[in-house]
Amino acid sequence: MSLSFGILVFPQIQQLDLTGPYEVFASVPDSAVHLVWKDGEPVRSATGLPFVPTATFDTCPPLDVLCIPGGSGVNALLEDEAVLDFVRRRAGEVRYLTSVCTGALVLGAAGLLQGRKATTHWYAHDFLARFGAVPVQDRVVRDGTLITAGGVTSGIDFGLAVVAELLGREEAETVQLALEYAPAPPFDAGTPAEASAAVVERAKKRLAGSRAAREAILARIA
Repeated sequence: MSLSFGILVFPQIQQLDLTGPYEVFASVPDSAVHLVWKDGEPVRSATGLPFVPTATFDTCPPLDVLCIPGGSGVNALLEDEAVLDFVRRRAGEVRYLTSVCTGALVLGAAGLLQGRKATTHWYAHDFLARFGAVPVQDRVVRDGTLITAGGVTSGIDFGLAVVAELLGREEAETVQLALEYAPAPPFDAGTPAEASAAVVERAKKRLAGSRAAREAILARIA
C-alpha cells in the first residue's frame, strides 16, 4: 500500500523535528514524503541546515499523514493565516494529523487541539492548555487520529508509532532495526525530572528568547 506523508517545512525549523520522522517515514516501502511550504524557495533551520520544499500549499498531493514539526520558527506560524488555513483544510482529509515538539502549538493556533490530549516540548508544555488541549506528559500521545510527540528526539519514536498505526508493529519494528534505533544516551539528563537543577536552569536560559517571544504572541491569540 502506497502511503503519502507531508511534513511542514519553514524558516527556523528544528531540523531534527523534521529529519527524525522523515527518515522513519521514508524507510517505509512505496512511501512518498513531501516537504511542504508556501513556495519552493529553500529555507534554513534554526541551526542553519537548508531544506528545499518539494511541494507547496497549492501543489501538495493528498496525504495520509500531515506532520507539523517545531522550532523557534513556530512563533511566526502561530499568526500566519496561510499556514493555519492549510493545516485546517488538510486536517479534515488526512488519516492522521500529527506534530513533533512545539509543532503542537501550530495545531492549537489552528483550533485543532480543543478537548484533545496532546504533548509537546517540556518547556512549552504549559502552553497547551491555552488552546483547550488536555496536556499529557508523555513521549508520544494518541487521541484518536491525532498523534503528538514531545521534544525534538521524540520524533523518531513518534515516527515509528505512526508507522505501527498504519502498517502494524512488524513493519515498524523492521524500520526500527533497519535504522538501528536503540537509544542509549551517555547521560540521564533527557528530561527535567532526570537532569540536575543546574542543567535545567542552563537549558531554560538557552531557550528563554524563543519562549519570551512565544509568550507575547500567545497573549494576543490564546
